[in-house]
Amino acid sequence: MALHFTPEEFDSRFERLKQRMSEEKLDAILLFAQESMYWLTGYDTFGFCFFQCLVVTADGKKVLLTRSADQRQARHTSNISDIRIWIDLPDASPVGQLKDLLFDMDLLGAKIGIEYDTHGMTGKIGIEINAELNSFADLSDGSRIVRRLRAVKSPAEIAYVRQAAGLADKAYHAAMDEIRPGADEGRILAAMQSAIFEGGGDYPANEFIIGSGKDALLCRYKSGRRTLGEDDQITLEWAGVCRHYHAALMRTVIVGRPTARHQEMYQAARDGLAAVEEKLRPGFTFGDIFEAYAAAVDAHDMMSHRLNTCGYSLAARFTPSWMDPPMAYKGNPAEIQPNMTLFMHMILMDSVTETAMTVGQTYLTTEAAPECLSALPLDLPVKSG
Repeated sequence: MALHFTPEEFDSRFERLKQRMSEEKLDAILLFAQESMYWLTGYDTFGFCFFQCLVVTADGKKVLLTRSADQRQARHTSNISDIRIWIDLPDASPVGQLKDLLFDMDLLGAKIGIEYDTHGMTGKIGIEINAELNSFADLSDGSRIVRRLRAVKSPAEIAYVRQAAGLADKAYHAAMDEIRPGADEGRILAAMQSAIFEGGGDYPANEFIIGSGKDALLCRYKSGRRTLGEDDQITLEWAGVCRHYHAALMRTVIVGRPTARHQEMYQAARDGLAAVEEKLRPGFTFGDIFEAYAAAVDAHDMMSHRLNTCGYSLAARFTPSWMDPPMAYKGNPAEIQPNMTLFMHMILMDSVTETAMTVGQTYLTTEAAPECLSALPLDLPVKSG
């Protein structure tokens, strides 16, 4: 089996999950999030774009219901021994087969948690599950159970995050070697992704973000490439990835000479990041992080140019996004705990002057001050030729 953690590590995770299920008085939980399956069993696939479900019971059973294309994938990459297949037919009903499976597992009338809040469950499947199972069992939303367990990393997970952070730094240096007047965004992207693949890394859970000129103000990937001008700006958001664990970084690089507005916005972003670092420790909440960020950048008159969030958790994630909760937004009561890996991003976009400025990096929380996992400097990056 192609497992990236020891049996003892997986056993520890399973015991933590069963403890949470006991606290929630659940007899079983239906896992639809690929991240949950990977965390609990090592199962590694993009087959969650189709119906699949991992049934986990309080007494220690794990049964995967998936398609035939993923049967060997599950046997090779996971510790799941009981794998069932639903059949592709014009009138196929995987939810009906799931109900039969739950009946065979003596779960009629049981209290069952379901991971509804995941890209691994479509709205159609959710409707069918509720229609089929509402009279079969006592259903509840179990979306947060494994998610909260995954937010705090084990030493083995942190080791992969550190490797991912090293790959992210290498990708940045590869990008800076390419960035200059006349550079093509495609070559920059190719250099960044090549550095990660050559270093043994994985595909990211979402596309790297790249945009220059006016597109530097965008916070999402879009199709289309551009050539850098003599005086330009380019925003990059990317992540090193190791065994699906992400360590993200963000920078706006100035090509040529930075404007006075670039300098003003850079100082606001740096002050915001410094304020956030003071709150990245136990005793504070994700809401506290946001308030510190907002106060710092608003002191530079940047309220209309900032976002309503300033970061989020990172973990082993699958398409379509590397973002994981908790997220730093106003009023979020989720608490900072040691051994979280958190990406903090200062994103300032002035649409009037068409000026972009970003600074972002990944931290490991501790019992005290956070540890930045990147070795990159925080100076305003400038390439003049």
